Amino acid sequence: MSNEDSFLHLVKCTYPQMIAAITGTLFAISDGMTYGWSAPYIPYLISDVSHIKTSIHEAELLETFFLLGSFCGLPLTIYLVDKIGRKKSLLLASLVVLLAWIAIALGNNMIYIFVARFFCGMCGNMAFVAAPCYIAEIADSRIRGFLSSIIYVMMLLGCLIVYCVGPYLPFYVPSIIGGTVCLIELLVFSRVPESAMYLLSKNRPEEALESIKYFKSYCETTKELDDIKAVLEKQQNEKGNFLDLFKVTSNRKGIVIMTVLNAGQHLCAYSVILMNLHSILEAAGSIYMDHNHAAILFAALMLLAVIFASLQIDNYGRKALLIFSSILTGICLLSIAIYFNLKEYDYDVLSASWIPIVSIMVYALVFKVGVGIVPIVVTAEIFPTNLKAIGMTLSDAMFIVGGLIAINLYQSIANNFGIFIPFYIFGAFAIFITFFTIFFVPETKGKSLDEIQSILKGEKPNSKTYTLENTASVNF
Repeated sequence: MSNEDSFLHLVKCTYPQMIAAITGTLFAISDGMTYGWSAPYIPYLISDVSHIKTSIHEAELLETFFLLGSFCGLPLTIYLVDKIGRKKSLLLASLVVLLAWIAIALGNNMIYIFVARFFCGMCGNMAFVAAPCYIAEIADSRIRGFLSSIIYVMMLLGCLIVYCVGPYLPFYVPSIIGGTVCLIELLVFSRVPESAMYLLSKNRPEEALESIKYFKSYCETTKELDDIKAVLEKQQNEKGNFLDLFKVTSNRKGIVIMTVLNAGQHLCAYSVILMNLHSILEAAGSIYMDHNHAAILFAALMLLAVIFASLQIDNYGRKALLIFSSILTGICLLSIAIYFNLKEYDYDVLSASWIPIVSIMVYALVFKVGVGIVPIVVTAEIFPTNLKAIGMTLSDAMFIVGGLIAINLYQSIANNFGIFIPFYIFGAFAIFITFFTIFFVPETKGKSLDEIQSILKGEKPNSKTYTLENTASVNF
């Protein structure tokens, strides 16, 4: 069978999984829109033409409330994803965000928008935990990586949409688009089954068997059911507790790596730029490109970068991507800082006003190739199986905490001392990640979980695991 025939056969066999993954992550488009919503709409809300009287302080709180919702939603997310299931958690998140978009569109007071943003953050967190779990449990191993990356593509597609419509169309238009996306997910995704692994964990074997028949009709369903039972029994026997993360040396190293890399994404200005891109570009005063057009190009480039990275991440070493990405990210952020520093002290920077535009565009490309995607992969690899769920939840918490720190640091320092100082800090942290990666982050590409644990413990990995078969699969 030729490669083309094999690909077509794979698509034919797994298309129910693809449909479920796509419809189950449509919510991420809405989440990306809420994430980037403040960038084009804060300038509108604090302007004289705003339909809601908004102070600068209230506008800044829009970003904080979104991230606070994500943080406060962690306990609820952990409870619901296990209690009602992955599928129902995604549907619940879509329903709540649909109501939040309606509140944003119709609200005539900032309180409505604050509450809506809070719930958008809470539900976004729930969806970004439930969707990867669901996809990992239904997907064929040959396309699991590809399907798992769809959610990040959807999220950046949402940013691109809100950057495109925000500056040019009425205030309520993003609410219509975001609400429609959530409504489509509610109507379509509700028709696909829950994952067989979750159903079996809740002692519902008949429904689990039907789920396997729906998603994996090409395999022997009873054998697949027995395999899932064996996995669940092993996980139950190896179930860890929270304190094990701190008692074991290798787990402590994993926590340090996870904290630096996940919080570091925001401390490299990711959330600051996404949420404040229009005001940053406008403050730069470039004569070479309109700031609204530049924001659209930025989102498009970042979308292309994450598509490329999701398809190529297994072909390159994690450390190499992190080092390459963090160095160039640091250079971009420091270039922006120097430009604003000179502008702050009344130097004539008009002829050099291309620098922030170019720096932002290069940042869009290089950030998502390494710093913006590798931590997600590494975090899933450095924790042992019995602590992976706890480790991933803690990772999510550190990601949100990093966002809160970065946003509040940017707002307080930029307002009082100048926009250039936060960018110096963000640039310095990107360079710090470079050195941290060189000296502390292990290379996990092509290594088994046992080998990674051995490296974290300071032991020599078992060389017998490096086979020709493994090498071929990595190269592929």
